[in-house]
Amino acid sequence: MMTAKQNTALVEEFFDRYRGHDVQGMAELCSINADFSYPPFELWGKQRVLRGDGKVGTVGKAIWAGLINSFPDLTNVVHSVTANDDGDVVAQIGISGTQRSPWGYVLPQGKTYDEPHLFIFRIGEDGLIASVTAYWNNGAISRQLGHLEVD
Repeated sequence: MMTAKQNTALVEEFFDRYRGHDVQGMAELCSINADFSYPPFELWGKQRVLRGDGKVGTVGKAIWAGLINSFPDLTNVVHSVTANDDGDVVAQIGISGTQRSPWGYVLPQGKTYDEPHLFIFRIGEDGLIASVTAYWNNGAISRQLGHLEVD
């Protein structure tokens, strides 16, 4: 098991790589079968709903790459990281970017969003990230991007 200090450093490295748009590098910090959950993420289609739940290597990498493609200046600010010796890590992160191409159903208007995110990580015994979960206010991001949707 890693110490709280090592767990903190691992998560900080994850966000350094995210800031550098290194999706493969982010995934390399995760175990091969790491869980991925972004509960606010949903894309509704005519016959299916895509949700942000699955594995880092499949769903996670695709979402991260899509965000970076749609928001080429995507960045993050690490406000706090709290960890323990049991592998639990919570990070308060600010994520922002200017939309340059479509993101789901949100068409680009050249607008920027800046929204706090809460990330919860679980570090495995192998010293890699075993799960990533994140929460944010999807409605606030849509509003900032000028996307007002009515069901």
